[in-house]
Amino acid sequence: MTVSEKMILLVEDDPDHEALAIRALRKSNVANEIQVARDGAEALEYMNGISEGTKPLPQLVLLDLKLPKVEGLDVLRAIRANDKTAILPVVVLTSSDEERDIVASYRLGVNSYIRKPVNFTDFAEATKQLGMYWLLLNQCPPAQ
Repeated sequence: MTVSEKMILLVEDDPDHEALAIRALRKSNVANEIQVARDGAEALEYMNGISEGTKPLPQLVLLDLKLPKVEGLDVLRAIRANDKTAILPVVVLTSSDEERDIVASYRLGVNSYIRKPVNFTDFAEATKQLGMYWLLLNQCPPAQ
């Protein structure tokens, strides 16, 4: 699998954060395809598609916690409960700095928890660093 075939699933309900994350990834020369789920229900639908073999397995999931329809922690729980996605790298990228969200995320098996910076320049830089690490440096497990 080449880098360009390694897809990112961005689960984000805020259109400004979605656009900024995509722009930051592109600006840092991350050429991967980016699929977007704009709420928790869309994310679960995507995960069901992986189980059914109709959707490709992403290389990385960037997951917001505060989502409409289905909370991000429930999406994370579903990802970890499915054999096909159980070891998929998931990074929580959220505005929540509540200790209970951090603890719950790690208990559910998140790989990293990053609080979105309020400043858009800092948010873009954080997203760029995420992309560089998780897509270029990190060695992911083989698709199952």
